[in-house]
Amino acid sequence: MSGAERDAVVVGCVRTPIGRKRGRLSALNAVDVSAIVLRALAERTGVDPVLIDDVIWGCVEKVGEQSLNIARNAVLAAGWPESVPAVTVDRQCGSSQQSVHFAAAGVISGQYEFAVAGGVEMMSRVPLGASSGVDAGSPRPESVMSRYGVERFSQGLGAELIARKWGLGRETLDEYGLRSHLNAAAAIDSGRFAEEIVPVTLPDGSVLQHDEGVRRDSTAERMAALPAAFSPSGVITAGTSSQISDGAAALLVTTSAAAARHGLRALARIHTAVLAGDDPVMMLSAPIPATHKALARARLSMSDIGTAEVNEAFAPVPLAWLAETGADPAVTNPDGGAIALGHPLGASGARLMTTMIHRMRREGIRFGLQTMCEGGGLANATILELT
Repeated sequence: MSGAERDAVVVGCVRTPIGRKRGRLSALNAVDVSAIVLRALAERTGVDPVLIDDVIWGCVEKVGEQSLNIARNAVLAAGWPESVPAVTVDRQCGSSQQSVHFAAAGVISGQYEFAVAGGVEMMSRVPLGASSGVDAGSPRPESVMSRYGVERFSQGLGAELIARKWGLGRETLDEYGLRSHLNAAAAIDSGRFAEEIVPVTLPDGSVLQHDEGVRRDSTAERMAALPAAFSPSGVITAGTSSQISDGAAALLVTTSAAAARHGLRALARIHTAVLAGDDPVMMLSAPIPATHKALARARLSMSDIGTAEVNEAFAPVPLAWLAETGADPAVTNPDGGAIALGHPLGASGARLMTTMIHRMRREGIRFGLQTMCEGGGLANATILELT
């Protein structure tokens, strides 16, 4: 089969429950949490791991237990053959979405027949900023800092800039944050996440089956009472920011021909995969040009997209995206997002895609779009097509 005739399809996708900061999942280290989803992916698809040509694993803070090519250690911890290669990818919050892009490119080009894409982040055990020595900061060389006339880059202050540019006030942001929790609680209660989640047995013998971060007692009054998180006069609070979280997710990518040959069901085709860069000081606006680029390349319009996942790094991100794309709010993050469910950095892209694929299958949605902001003013955007 020539490169022009090859495609990339997802034949399996799983995730752990997302653990809250210092929650139950934090009893396990990142390598073992990664191994859990790798084993589950092989078991649920029936694919012999010896067939895997590469494991492409997203992880942002690559220090301590997340260092030394955690992807390779995860493969070994999963008990997979030593012949299975692995590589760790860092595109900040989009690391595991980028892993999917790399896996798709690899199978389409013929370099891979089967590739696993996914990622992990155990933020309870390896804090944000651990690899740079700056707590939640973004240090850059002086040549970069002087270009933009800033002392440091800050995602929180970037969110404030987005809120200001798009005229998003405190009440609007609080309403969005509350919606995320209400939607996530409804998704859990209706069992919409059940098929995608791998229950995790913890060292004490208990089993974690559901995402831990959802605040069922959230109300508009409680949201309004929260203090500003990044600026005394700001509008972003802990209630409109993504949570510090733990978790892992994985997808198995191959071609339609290989899937048929091995008796596998293709769940979704990776229709279009693009990248975009935008203002690194505002930092979080790149999902907007990434979405426009993806739609143009796919020759689709926003009206063709039946569901969308826009990572809720902060509430202004999806709200500005909605304003600029004209997308339907009802089909955007309908099961809640990172504000309620959590944002385990290196795993989030794969988690979002796993959730979206299961929703597309369940509801018969032809096209889904996923995008997320990333440190440095970057974004991935992926369009999936139901097979």
